[in-house]
Amino acid sequence: MPDYYHAPALVLTALLLPAFGYLYLRFRDVRTLLWFVGFFFALVAMVLLYTTSPRDFSAGMYPWVQAAGESSFQISSALFLGSLSPVTFRLGRLRVLYVIPYTVPLVVYAIFSYGVFHGAMPHGRWLLLLLGLGSISYATALLWGLVKHTLPRGLGVLFSSTLGGLAFWVFFKLGPPRALNFVQSANLVMTALLVSFVFRRFSPGVALSVMGFLAWSLSALQMVPSIAHDAALDVPLLRVVVMGKVVAAMGMILLALEDELALNKAARERERRVRRELEAYTKLILTRRRVEDFDRQGTEICETVVTHSRFSQAALLLHSAGRYRVAGFAGMGAATAKALDELARRIPPTGFLAPGLAPPAVEQSQTMLLDLTPWLSPGDDLKHLGLTSVLAVPMMNRSETEGALLLAGMRAARAGRGEEPLRPDDLLPIEMLTARLQSTRNQTMLFEKLVDSEKFGHLGQLAASVTQQLNSPLTVILGYASLLDETATLDPQDRKGVESILIEARHMRSTLESLSRIARPNSDELAAVSVSELLADMEELHRAELLQRSIEFRLNIAPALPRVLCSAQQLRQAVRQCLQFAIEAVESPAAAPDEPKTIRLEAACEDSLVQILVAHSGPGFLNPERAFDPYVGPQNGKGSSMGLSLCATILRDNNGRASAVNFEPRGAAIILELQAA
Repeated sequence: MPDYYHAPALVLTALLLPAFGYLYLRFRDVRTLLWFVGFFFALVAMVLLYTTSPRDFSAGMYPWVQAAGESSFQISSALFLGSLSPVTFRLGRLRVLYVIPYTVPLVVYAIFSYGVFHGAMPHGRWLLLLLGLGSISYATALLWGLVKHTLPRGLGVLFSSTLGGLAFWVFFKLGPPRALNFVQSANLVMTALLVSFVFRRFSPGVALSVMGFLAWSLSALQMVPSIAHDAALDVPLLRVVVMGKVVAAMGMILLALEDELALNKAARERERRVRRELEAYTKLILTRRRVEDFDRQGTEICETVVTHSRFSQAALLLHSAGRYRVAGFAGMGAATAKALDELARRIPPTGFLAPGLAPPAVEQSQTMLLDLTPWLSPGDDLKHLGLTSVLAVPMMNRSETEGALLLAGMRAARAGRGEEPLRPDDLLPIEMLTARLQSTRNQTMLFEKLVDSEKFGHLGQLAASVTQQLNSPLTVILGYASLLDETATLDPQDRKGVESILIEARHMRSTLESLSRIARPNSDELAAVSVSELLADMEELHRAELLQRSIEFRLNIAPALPRVLCSAQQLRQAVRQCLQFAIEAVESPAAAPDEPKTIRLEAACEDSLVQILVAHSGPGFLNPERAFDPYVGPQNGKGSSMGLSLCATILRDNNGRASAVNFEPRGAAIILELQAA
């Protein structure tokens, strides 16, 4: 009759098997899948071997059923080994798991031993066949133990050689079937050992798994005659083995859940660390007055990165005056920073850190693994200091690399843990900081150029006004002095005075002509300018200010917009004057308090003209036809039209035209028209 001692294990294993399937579908973990398949084969073996009477097997009945059951047991135990030690070796172009050449000979051995020979000892070449199959598995186990993966090499080889030698002793002493049963128990002992070495923690899952596999492996004791023939020992042992399977299954379910809980906890810790790191970087106050003041903050930036990131060394590389230099560093000695600065001077400004020239540090990351060897000189100090490769976070603009944040000396993500691999979320806060640095530095440079351009523009406006105001009286003076000079009745003393007046007046006229040349732009500076890029830069420059003032900004640029022929700096100044005028308009006292504050910046092409529209939702112009006349009083309830006059002058000097329109019921716009290049 069937062996009913195994019925509880059979039922409980069948009930726990769907749990492994659910865990795999939930977490998509390969190890959990192998556990599911391993217990599935164990369940198949239990159904085949324990639902049939042992007397039938002893009488030689159902040999192939017994062969299938024993093969399933071997596959099950081997899958547990392979899930905990997935080591491979190369066979040509293929990578083969050691568990495959280890398991296949054992399965063939079980088929021949039970299906062909019915558990009897073969003779002749058949005996050599079984010994050869066992030798292949034994040699594979030794090679498997030599690979340092989970177990130390010495321990793996010691267990493999000892248990393999005992299996051969059992083969000759008790017969081939008993040897196969011993190998199965040896696999379970190795699985218990691997569980303790893989997870390296004391938890309910580890404890139950180790106890379950060790209890399951005690089935090898049933081949000892003193135990097998003593019911007082054999029956309790059988019950321990039966419950060991269930305990092992429950332990491995707990292991999967514990691993997932550990992953979730680690993810939450990383999220908190990233949030703290981002908050620290946000608190950095980056100056926007001059580029030189911004670059002086390099050391403070690097110290913040070293304090809050996984990297113990940081250096900020910036491009200025046609070369790179170290603007700041932290976590490294002065000698290292000096050697790094000397190396930076040798880096060519073109093509540095271009996309695709250096491998990424991790997938889905902009950080590159930068090899410094190509720029090292013979006897370079960086070689002796061991700094020949770093991680580089580039600061890219549209055409070149403006700089990079260099990182080295990676630390453990959590205290008390060993070396952990670099992850994308370790680099994300630094990449966001670098993008902010690049954006702020660009805005500072653009703002500095605009301020300088505005100063020169106002200087030109002042020169033009002075020239205009002095030309009329000077013309009168020159005219009367010329008439007096032509009068014949003047005595020599008076004539000498008139000549002095003429000389000084002509000198003043030449001075005024020089001033008028300052007021007029140089037409040689005209070039083809991309309106799309210019407006995008202006939007980036004013974005923070508009958000702070709660002004809704809309940018709309027509596709395939042609370039315009003008001076890029002067066009930037004109657009900036229009935007500043629009900001003053929406914040003027005459603006409706309940209406949203909106500014639109649009660009489109009509025939050969490119039109730039700067519209706002504030009050309209009192007189749009005179919007660009200087000193005509307020145009939007706040300030004068001096800036718009300068804007119109810039457009005229660049072969363009500026106009103003009002919208109904509220709002106005300034339209700048330029010739397409």
